[in-house]
Amino acid sequence: MAYPISFRRKVLSVREKEGLTIAQTAVRFCVGIASVTRWIKNPVPKESRNKPATKIDMAALARDVREYPDAYQGERARRLGVSEKGIGHALRRMNISYKKTLQHPKKRTKTNLTKVVLLTICHEHMGMHPLANGVTASVIGTKEAVSMSSVH
Repeated sequence: MAYPISFRRKVLSVREKEGLTIAQTAVRFCVGIASVTRWIKNPVPKESRNKPATKIDMAALARDVREYPDAYQGERARRLGVSEKGIGHALRRMNISYKKTLQHPKKRTKTNLTKVVLLTICHEHMGMHPLANGVTASVIGTKEAVSMSSVH
């Protein structure tokens, strides 16, 4: 965090009044020598950076996210030729975050739906009632659902 302009000016005025060196001023105010040196040249804090925010092509990153939605940041970094940390910052700037789900998206298949159906039939046959009347059992990510109108 940057020091306020009022503090910077106070440090510089005390340095001039008491004839302190840069190192003595830094020790007295518990700031870095580089900070005092920079304030002597220009006491006003910088408002913005003078270089681009990133070397990551944001359009390429957006395309990569669409094509490989489950990719790790390291994989994206290798494909785009940048660092993993840079990918993380760029994704954050794009408001893209990954939420943990109960089941991995690649595992949401018709096979899982079949397992739900078989398990429900087995429970019904054994006299167990895992689902209440009118409850629909479905697997997220599939278009099919198993409707249990009455399970007794």
